[in-house]
Amino acid sequence: MATMRDVAKLAGVSLATVSFAINNTKPVAPATLERVREAMDTLDYRPNAIARALASKRTRIIALLFPMEDHSLSGTALKFFTAAAEAASELGYNLILWPGDNGAEHIDRVVSNGLIDGVILMEVHLHDERVVRLRELGVPFTLIGRTRELSGISYVDVNFEGAVIDALARFEALGHRSIGIVFDDDGDPGTSDYGPVARTRDTYLERMRAIGATPGIFSCAESSSAGRALVPRILAEMPDVTALLLINEHASPGIVSALAAHGRPVPEAVSVLVVGASVDIVSAADPELTVYESPSRELGRRGVRDLIQRLENPDLEPAAALVDCRYVDVNSIAPAEQRA
Repeated sequence: MATMRDVAKLAGVSLATVSFAINNTKPVAPATLERVREAMDTLDYRPNAIARALASKRTRIIALLFPMEDHSLSGTALKFFTAAAEAASELGYNLILWPGDNGAEHIDRVVSNGLIDGVILMEVHLHDERVVRLRELGVPFTLIGRTRELSGISYVDVNFEGAVIDALARFEALGHRSIGIVFDDDGDPGTSDYGPVARTRDTYLERMRAIGATPGIFSCAESSSAGRALVPRILAEMPDVTALLLINEHASPGIVSALAAHGRPVPEAVSVLVVGASVDIVSAADPELTVYESPSRELGRRGVRDLIQRLENPDLEPAAALVDCRYVDVNSIAPAEQRA
């Protein structure tokens, strides 16, 4: 098995230079660095991760915190995780998925052993105690989402507000005025502090007021059966509903089937748009649904890249980005049906 000394001999450099090149502890000239890498490849030398961590005082491990007990591990989330892991590997880091709750005490469990260089937070609330705790501990982090106060915080988020505005404009252009919105059951959508729900709700209410229409806000669990069970309530509270905006991809197939069973087929009687979802999920509905597809892969890659940039260049300004959803039209919206 090749050793660091073998690499130094083949590259024609000192043992210290090989150490500097591997651990990035001191600058190494590009030509010298290339010779070291070529020698490593020739000898199939793989640095010991523990030794590297001791030398550099960094483990090159980052943690992705995702509260699985609060949200389903959907196709959207899996695309995000895969892209994040790929980006970390490309940049010489290891990504671990750390499931848990949204409490600040969970942060202490993650970082207390010193194995984590930095943290990516998902499922962010407008006031998030995890962010407060990470700042107190001085642990580098970036957000997939946004808190209300963003000073000095690195984040990348889905442009939910833009998608909702565009969706409602499409409905309005087709004559829809009775437009309901369906969230998942992350608390009461009327009071929820969860970022995507709060921002989407506020944007929806603002636009409904602008067109002089009465809003209808609903929620159910993230399942097809919950979607079916919700439809009678929607029809009871909004008997003239002609359009639904869904922020709950897993409930969408059940909602569509229940609408048809109640004589309100999509899109002939009720138009449906899904926001922040995976095409794979909403294509399971019959008929398939038009979707603002979540930019999961781009979020995953950006989140990892931004965190690693902060780890390697602490003086950089925090990155901030909103990423648009991609509109995928399969004709699940139509002109509003005129009802007596």
